[in-house]
Amino acid sequence: MRSWRHRPNLVAGLGAFVWLLVVGVPLYALLAATFQQSSEYRSAGPLALPTDPTLDNYARAIENGLAGFVLNTILVTVGVVALVVALSVTAGYAIVRTRNWMSDSTFRMFLLGLAIPNQAVIIPVYLIIVQMGLYDSLIAIVLPTAAFSLPVCILILAGSMRDISDDLYEAMALDGAGSGRTFFQLVVPLARSGISTVAVYSALQAWNGFLFPLILTQSAENRVITLGLYEFQGAYRTDIAGLLAAVVLATVPLFIVYLIARRSLVSGLMGVGGK
Repeated sequence: MRSWRHRPNLVAGLGAFVWLLVVGVPLYALLAATFQQSSEYRSAGPLALPTDPTLDNYARAIENGLAGFVLNTILVTVGVVALVVALSVTAGYAIVRTRNWMSDSTFRMFLLGLAIPNQAVIIPVYLIIVQMGLYDSLIAIVLPTAAFSLPVCILILAGSMRDISDDLYEAMALDGAGSGRTFFQLVVPLARSGISTVAVYSALQAWNGFLFPLILTQSAENRVITLGLYEFQGAYRTDIAGLLAAVVLATVPLFIVYLIARRSLVSGLMGVGGK
């Protein structure tokens, strides 16, 4: 029995190696292409090692306005995260602590938003933004992106806040704490992992959003990174190496955020189901 337990699992090792190839090969192809000239990339293929490594692709990405696109995307992301966190935390707290038919109906209404894709309502959203006088502005991207992120975020925070014991609420009440003090001193600290999950999720939605920036903006000064990548595509050719270099640079901020909040993100997602 002891020798069987210490026997190497060849099937598991083979599966892990295959998964490493699935993840590693595309990542290698992405990074290797950013150090190649466009002519070398087209002739040698995506898996070839760079024979003459160069940083021209990264320089060309910055020269084509990538810094401005990233700045606009950061502004949109910060606005979306601020709105989503503020609204979802308060809404989740009200849904969990207010146990009546109105809170249940409100929660079901938000859950209904999970079944509505943004492509299905893009025309009404466009008309609303135009009527509000917000067309071709960063706010026009922030508002609908935050609205479509709220259902998932409220679901996450409601599940996280249900894990807070009623005994803690009673202890705060006996200590003379009101609703505001209980919210800021008890609920927010204990729901920190859920809040981090909501912040990362909404940031991903804002950073990778394409449909709303495409429909609701048109000027170059309000262009975000997903639309800015079109600068590397012409009518008759595509600068693949420069495009991939821009993708790498645009991914760095999100990668840093993930490294900082990865533990809270995992624990927050584990608490979605609640008790």
